[in-house]
Amino acid sequence: MSRRKGRVLAFQTLYSYEVGGIPLEDLLSFSWASESGVPAEDANKEEYAFARLLAAGTVEHLSEIDENIKKHLAANWDFDRVNKVSLSILRMSVYSLLYQKDIAASVVIDEAIQIAKEFGADDSFRFINAVLDKIGKAASVPSPAEASAE
Repeated sequence: MSRRKGRVLAFQTLYSYEVGGIPLEDLLSFSWASESGVPAEDANKEEYAFARLLAAGTVEHLSEIDENIKKHLAANWDFDRVNKVSLSILRMSVYSLLYQKDIAASVVIDEAIQIAKEFGADDSFRFINAVLDKIGKAASVPSPAEASAE
């Protein structure tokens, strides 16, 4: 199974959800995937399942994810200025950092960088790397309540 294909499908789903206003349920059928260059035979059931998990989880936790992104943007960046490709990659990756603790932060960040290089603007991968690095570090630090419980 290639989790990269699953992440690309999830990214494309989130982008279509954000830009096209298409209902998530319609997007999660992935009937659009072959039209966008991902033939059904090129993605297996596990990849589609992983993409569904990422996309649905991201949308379910969207307000918390967006707050995390806003909190970790550089002072001169306005959340509304983040282009939709970068935002979709960031949202998906922040979901993984916060809710998929079985996946190493370094893997999540590297995958986001690779997807940004493929689909984003020329230097968007640097921006994505910086934001995810901050969020990844913050997510790995236990809260005071968690630390005292150990």
